[in-house]
Amino acid sequence: MRPGLLGLAVLLIALGGLGSAFAVSSVRATGNYLAVARAVPVGTALSADDVVTVQVAGGQGLAPVPADRLGEVLGKRATVTLTPGTLLTMAQLTDKPLLGPGQQQVSVGLKPSEVPAKKLRPGDKVLLLSTPGRDTEAGAPATRFQATVIDMATPAANSVVLYLALAVRDVPAVVSLAASDRIAVVLSAAA
Repeated sequence: MRPGLLGLAVLLIALGGLGSAFAVSSVRATGNYLAVARAVPVGTALSADDVVTVQVAGGQGLAPVPADRLGEVLGKRATVTLTPGTLLTMAQLTDKPLLGPGQQQVSVGLKPSEVPAKKLRPGDKVLLLSTPGRDTEAGAPATRFQATVIDMATPAANSVVLYLALAVRDVPAVVSLAASDRIAVVLSAAA
């Protein structure tokens, strides 16, 4: 056997061992991250009681908030409902108000078949259209209202509640239409 080939074989074995050690250590690497300790509704400011530090092994491809950034997340509002036991990400939090200037929040109760998507997310843009009533003239144009989804809840199997940010001027008309079940919801832009 040639000494050069023997040296090359030893070098390749050593490099393979080092590569394996690196792969195992990177998969087993653990870090301390923030997880949700209790349910946090949309729009609620995060407090220290809402989060817990957890140790996670691996986690390649995840973007959880490192535990040492706790100070950065406290006081920020949840843009989605935070579920206990899930890792916290910065995409779930905001400094911005959920209601913009000149907006108010309304809730609209719907049947599941009246919701334009299986799950609407905060920030989705919807169009609210008036539907004809008994006294409405045939062919009358529908009134349109633009709104932004703040949250969506399903309190029962046959009901859905949409929480919407709506222009203040449109709130009375939308509340009246919703009370008489004369409103249709159309998804116009996903967040």
